[in-house]
Amino acid sequence: MAEKDLAPELTLERVNVAPAQTWNRLRTNDITLTVPAPGRKGDVYFSLPRLFEGVECGMGRAVTDWVESQAKGARYVEVPRGERREEAVVVTVGAGDVADTGVMVRAGAEVTIVVAAGAGEKDGEAGTSASLVRVIAEAGARVHLHEYVSVGTDQQHLESVGISAARDARVDVHQYLLGGGTVALGFACDLAGERARVDLGCRYHAAGAEVLDINEVVRQRGRKTRSELSYNGVLEDAAHKGLRTTIDLVHGAKGAQGNEAETVLVLGDDVVNKTLPTILCDEDDVAGNHGATIGSVSPEQLAFLASRGLSRADAEQLFVQALYEDALMHAPCPEARAVVNDSIGDRPLLNHESDDSKGVCPQLNHSEEA
Repeated sequence: MAEKDLAPELTLERVNVAPAQTWNRLRTNDITLTVPAPGRKGDVYFSLPRLFEGVECGMGRAVTDWVESQAKGARYVEVPRGERREEAVVVTVGAGDVADTGVMVRAGAEVTIVVAAGAGEKDGEAGTSASLVRVIAEAGARVHLHEYVSVGTDQQHLESVGISAARDARVDVHQYLLGGGTVALGFACDLAGERARVDLGCRYHAAGAEVLDINEVVRQRGRKTRSELSYNGVLEDAAHKGLRTTIDLVHGAKGAQGNEAETVLVLGDDVVNKTLPTILCDEDDVAGNHGATIGSVSPEQLAFLASRGLSRADAEQLFVQALYEDALMHAPCPEARAVVNDSIGDRPLLNHESDDSKGVCPQLNHSEEA
């Protein structure tokens, strides 16, 4: 038996936990992961300032503690007051890498943060990688967060993010989850200050027997805060996906508004999709909306595309191609583009730039509204 097979392991139970426990029989509230056991006894590495200990992270305290025990030191970046940082803060994570990053964005400053996980990884290589990103955005700060994740079919990746946003801070998040044996992502944003806002867009694709687990929480504590959460994904074959989104309208957040919505395209008979959108409310003068649409390509669209020479499989792959093209189009740096290109690999994506397929905009069918 190889030496790496004998490495001690640790079971992290009940991680990526939703704030409101429900649907216990369907096991939608959390996920259990097996990760390498801490093995840095006697080593001392740089850790983040203690201020970051108070930032809630999406995957929970157990994952935060594990990353801190595994990472070979922490990276701290501070953007001075009123400064617009031209160079992005890029966090690259390869197979077996564990990264711990803290970013302090002072009042009125602006920064772009990119997490690129999986570039250059090959199928057949087992292992666990992880990234922990904590951000403190002071009054009037602007934060642009891009997460690109694609690991091999025998690998797992843990992605945990925590953001604290003060008065008038703005946070926009762009997530592209492009596959992997097991990908678990947790995101938590505390809109603590008045008029703070977060806009999050997540696009995902899972195929084969891949597992994708997402838990995202927005705490709206400040008055007139705003959250907009949007999810769009494609599930194929026997992929398993769980999505827990929670908007918590805390007492005192008068005038706060929160919206969350998901659209899922199912392309496999053995797909398992679990969606749990939740609004928690402890305040009267607020507005919250949530919903999910789950369906397949409509017969009308299939007939239309068939008349232009596309089979059902080719028509369905148009959706997958659109997702990857969108990821490439919005990749903010070479590291992010490398993740997308590596995830495409030999995937038989269609070239739909011909005149016959221009303007095609497939719709979902058999939808279910929640």
